[in-house]
Amino acid sequence: MRIHKALSENGVASLRKAEALIAQGKVTVNGHPAVIGQDIDPERDVICVEGRRVVLEKKQKLWYIALNKPRGWVTTMQDELGRRCVRQLVEDVPARVYPVGRLDKDSEGLLLLTNDGDFANFIMHPRHHVSKTYRVTVRPPVTEEDLIAFSTGVVLDDGYRTAPAQAQVEVQEPERVVLRVTIGEGKNRQVRRMCEARGLEVMRLRRVSIGPVKLGMLRPGRWRELKPVEVGALRSAVTVAPGSGDRAQEEKKEALKSGRPRRRRRESP
Repeated sequence: MRIHKALSENGVASLRKAEALIAQGKVTVNGHPAVIGQDIDPERDVICVEGRRVVLEKKQKLWYIALNKPRGWVTTMQDELGRRCVRQLVEDVPARVYPVGRLDKDSEGLLLLTNDGDFANFIMHPRHHVSKTYRVTVRPPVTEEDLIAFSTGVVLDDGYRTAPAQAQVEVQEPERVVLRVTIGEGKNRQVRRMCEARGLEVMRLRRVSIGPVKLGMLRPGRWRELKPVEVGALRSAVTVAPGSGDRAQEEKKEALKSGRPRRRRRESP
């Protein structure tokens, strides 16, 4: 087993954080500095992180969690500013799980968490896209030109033009308009920024689905375990970004065959 994967699956740190700890020389194997990608034997090797021994379980259950993140909570496992974080909402999960992607503090709705680092990396890989649908309440009016702009691409405040999105009006009242917006990308605060670029004031933003996984009637602050069929459907729902080449397509095929994504090799900047 790779050492960074073992640390992740045992709740010590996320895969990226585990790699960072190893690179910083804070992880040892049998008294020697660990290296990224090093193979270990959980039953025989002595692993220490910052001088403290980590007891690795031989086999740990993989958890896939759907959480309804309330507004006002930050998507992190701890917060230096003392703000409420999603870790507090999943403390009763019998494993250390980490967010797959994020929702900003002022947004709410469906958030996935897992202790399966390979799965998280597969879903969040820059070449891999999973559709996400949001119910967005804005101050009117919403014009036909706004909907056309969403469907053809909106230029954000940093000059980036978004990929085409699906947008439709669900509710139109004198004081509010409710939009249903589906995107395939995952830019930072993308839907909120798309609305702002069109001069629409966002009053509420709630994510209602990620690929085939629906928020449904899950109450704010509560979580549920995904069914195996939902985990499989999420993997199948991943699309590879145009121009990623044959290698990305083969990686997805291998992931679907095995049920577990292959470990992604680090690419040079």
